[in-house]
Amino acid sequence: MGIFNIFSREKKETLDAGLEKTKTSVFAKLGKAIAGKSKVDDEVLDELEEVLISSDVGVNTTLKIIERIEQRVARDKYLGTDELNRLLKEEIAALLEESQSGTGSEFSIPAMEQPYVIMVVGVNGVGKTTTIGKLAYQFRKSGKSVLLGAADTFRAAAVDQLKIWSKRAEVPIVEQGMGADPASVAFDTLQSAVRQQSDVVLIDTAGRLHNKINLMNELSKIRRVMDKVIPGAPHEVLLVLDGSTGQNAVEQARQFTKATEVSSLALTKIDGTAKGGVVIGISDEFKIPVKYIGVGEGMEHLQVFNKYEFVDSLFSESQR
Repeated sequence: MGIFNIFSREKKETLDAGLEKTKTSVFAKLGKAIAGKSKVDDEVLDELEEVLISSDVGVNTTLKIIERIEQRVARDKYLGTDELNRLLKEEIAALLEESQSGTGSEFSIPAMEQPYVIMVVGVNGVGKTTTIGKLAYQFRKSGKSVLLGAADTFRAAAVDQLKIWSKRAEVPIVEQGMGADPASVAFDTLQSAVRQQSDVVLIDTAGRLHNKINLMNELSKIRRVMDKVIPGAPHEVLLVLDGSTGQNAVEQARQFTKATEVSSLALTKIDGTAKGGVVIGISDEFKIPVKYIGVGEGMEHLQVFNKYEFVDSLFSESQR
């Protein structure tokens, strides 16, 4: 694994398995694209462009990658198709290097004298509440005291679902039931966090309101109320996206970044799709760090996103 062997074998194997559908799809398509070809020419590059777009890397990001490979082909005249995997791996890694700051492999938060508050946003059905539960478990496992706030009070099952996750993760929860004022729940949660000297607070929010204006107003109200209790809160706004929806996830990111100031991303359900390339496109387009990826249903299957580990796993089949 070269420089990537700093990561635990177990985590690496989980990530490899989670990206299996994407890898199989990409390499199968790539194999067809270069069949019978000996060198990287315009025809091969056109085929490669189609492979990347169909893997939900996104048009703009795909064109960047193709342009970079074209420049290398022009510089090194005799590049063969057997080197295409290496070129692709290097250029995707370079692209992520520019847009993705995170290289960690552990669940951590900045050192603070007050609770670190994460407001979690995202539409219903993307795995938002599940991600909160898994995050709570991982933070607790790493030695942090965690408190959950059930501020998604518009959906009947949301509060109950978060209560179930609080039990699984063995962390406390503040809730007022369905129909309660979300800002009031957030206020009470942060007050409790200050009293209990919690390390991390995870605030669940409504997945969808009637329109973008309602969503913006609700999230803004929650932020203002939290800032009154803990100045500067929320310290992080985490947008959860369903990676299996491909370009729909990109559109959701576009809408939520307009509605509120998103500072980090979590992409779920990567293991169930051949559209894992969306991680590359979203990272490149929005310049917002992809902080977590979900590669399975288990508590341990939410991983801290690491660009080196991700690219190595994505192309590990070429090294077998």
